[in-house]
Amino acid sequence: MKLYDVKLLTITCEILAQKNVIDILKNHEITGYTSYEVDGNGEKGLRGQGILSEKNVKVEVIMREEKLSAVVEDISRTLFPDFTIILYVSDVGVVRTEKF
Repeated sequence: MKLYDVKLLTITCEILAQKNVIDILKNHEITGYTSYEVDGNGEKGLRGQGILSEKNVKVEVIMREEKLSAVVEDISRTLFPDFTIILYVSDVGVVRTEKF
């Protein structure tokens, strides 16, 4: 079985930023993603267990490398000033490249 190299972009952000992140993905013609609520402890203290506006989400997106830089730049430029966001990229292998 052959695996094809793609990128996994993982974005952990305040739930209030989730719609903005998804809008940016759609602007770059990326429609597939997975999101879920997460909690944890960091610079801002314990997050994700209080009221809705204090919850965090993780958005994971598998994409081809040629789209990655523009998406990361757009998120960084437009959302970093106003939201707490952790963003990282991993190399992953997929079987079905037509999905991405």
